[in-house]
Amino acid sequence: MDYAHNTFFYWRCTTISELFINEQIRDKEVRVISEDGEQLGIMSAKEALKLAEEAELDLVKIAPTAKPPVCKIIDYGKYRYELARKEKEAKKKQRTIDIKEVRLSPNIEANDLNTKVNAARKFIEKGDKVKVTLRFRGREMAHVAHSKHILDDFAEKLEDIAVIEKAPKLEGRSMQMFLAKK
Repeated sequence: MDYAHNTFFYWRCTTISELFINEQIRDKEVRVISEDGEQLGIMSAKEALKLAEEAELDLVKIAPTAKPPVCKIIDYGKYRYELARKEKEAKKKQRTIDIKEVRLSPNIEANDLNTKVNAARKFIEKGDKVKVTLRFRGREMAHVAHSKHILDDFAEKLEDIAVIEKAPKLEGRSMQMFLAKK
């Protein structure tokens, strides 16, 4: 087969983020909006494309699910840049919340408990959630009911900045509680 005589078509624009532009719009009728937001009405896709070419801009399908689909006459490069900038701004303002874990044992001393409380306080002030785990080993499982007060004391010492998001609950060989910023 001789490939030298085949003709290849190059589309002027490609789809990025699932938007159809210019020649890719195959709908019979589209609702057209001008670059300054003025409604130009419902017309054929060819007429709309002609209007966009006269203005030396692109025809972009911004609402493909509408009946009829909505197209806007805009500079596509500028539009993509604006979208990317808005996305970047939204990411900057986002804060991921981590869950930090503090492990305790049923026979913890008061000073050790205070140290763990201070560590949890730092995590909560940074905006993270804290998972407080009270681990039971061997014979300690016989005294689970008497150990719940340790988690209650822990939460009480942090009640000025934290609230109990999930109350203490026994799961297997450990009792867990979640604390979050007030």
